[in-house]
Amino acid sequence: MTDRELMRRAGEAVEREPFARKLGIHLVDCAPGYARVEMTPTEEMSNLFQMVHGGAIFSLIDEAFQVACNTHGTLAVALGLSISYVKAPTMGVPLQAEAREVSRSPRIATYETTVKDGNGNLIATASATAYRKKENNLFHES
Repeated sequence: MTDRELMRRAGEAVEREPFARKLGIHLVDCAPGYARVEMTPTEEMSNLFQMVHGGAIFSLIDEAFQVACNTHGTLAVALGLSISYVKAPTMGVPLQAEAREVSRSPRIATYETTVKDGNGNLIATASATAYRKKENNLFHES
């Protein structure tokens, strides 16, 4: 499968995903072992202090990780994800999460993800581990 076809299929999958759709998350780019997604925080994503809720940022990271670890054609699911919040983002300013593969074996893969705002400020970082199952994933099914 070409990178262009992978991008098309992964993008369609993200657009169909109810949770991503609810948060307004869109796939910007992907390639084997890599994904970049975007979301613009809205008032509905506020925490008690009228700041962007950490759960919204976590969800953006999880979406980038989910796409990146499934770009090789093997169904991969999260084993763990650790996040560090660096700076509070500004409501209404787009956020992008970029996930990159660090290592991959037949069963386990690890990823590093960063979230930056539209001004290039680092918002959060994360490390994630995926379990790679034996079956194909929906990006590669015909």
